[in-house]
Amino acid sequence: MLSVDLLRSFGAAVDEGLERCLDDEEFYLGLIPGALEESYYKSIEDLVKSGDFRQAFEVAHSLKGILANLALTPILNPVSEITEGLRANKDMDYSVLIAKMWEERNKLCALIG
Repeated sequence: MLSVDLLRSFGAAVDEGLERCLDDEEFYLGLIPGALEESYYKSIEDLVKSGDFRQAFEVAHSLKGILANLALTPILNPVSEITEGLRANKDMDYSVLIAKMWEERNKLCALIG
């Protein structure tokens, strides 16, 4: 079951996320499932694979903002690296970062159940 303790054990900076949500724990926890919406992650992966870095940047940048506001640091870190690479239009191998993004997202989803 989703709780601030579970998020702390995952490595989230819960106090920062709660502060951004005016210390409303119920509101904060209610936002977490949206940040884990599979379509964000799939879009980033698919757009990078297709070479559409501009659109991939838009999706990654949006997800980065959501993750940063909720302080979901383990997922935020690889998404931030992807975002900055795409911002610079770097033609690089994003596969390791994308795999890490999925790994952390899936880890949290498994913890939540």
